[in-house]
Amino acid sequence: MKAIMISGRTLAQGATCESKMSPEFFKATSSLSLSEEDFSSLGLSEGKNVQVSNQFGQVVASARSDKGLSNGLVFMPMGPYANAVIGPDTAGSGTPQFKGVEVEIKPTDMPVLDVRDMFRGMRRAKP
Repeated sequence: MKAIMISGRTLAQGATCESKMSPEFFKATSSLSLSEEDFSSLGLSEGKNVQVSNQFGQVVASARSDKGLSNGLVFMPMGPYANAVIGPDTAGSGTPQFKGVEVEIKPTDMPVLDVRDMFRGMRRAKP
């Protein structure tokens, strides 16, 4: 499923951002919310994971249904999981675009990685 991802602050993310390597921060930032209809059309149920990918990267997140989201729009709390699919272009502002990111969403049996394991799996291309 193609979708537009927005990322933003949440209460849980904000309450745990002082301990970014903690299990609490991991839990607060590793989810993806979808509209009820999109959640259902992907055959998801609470506790299932999705792979979020685009030209910038990919990440596995736990899926959640959200009555407040429109179809085709997904939300991921700001943090390392969302950053895995945020592009590097800042349009001269110094801050990348956290809203309006095109992503592909698909159900997966892969686990949501701990922050440390996720970082270990990321490799930068040598210049």
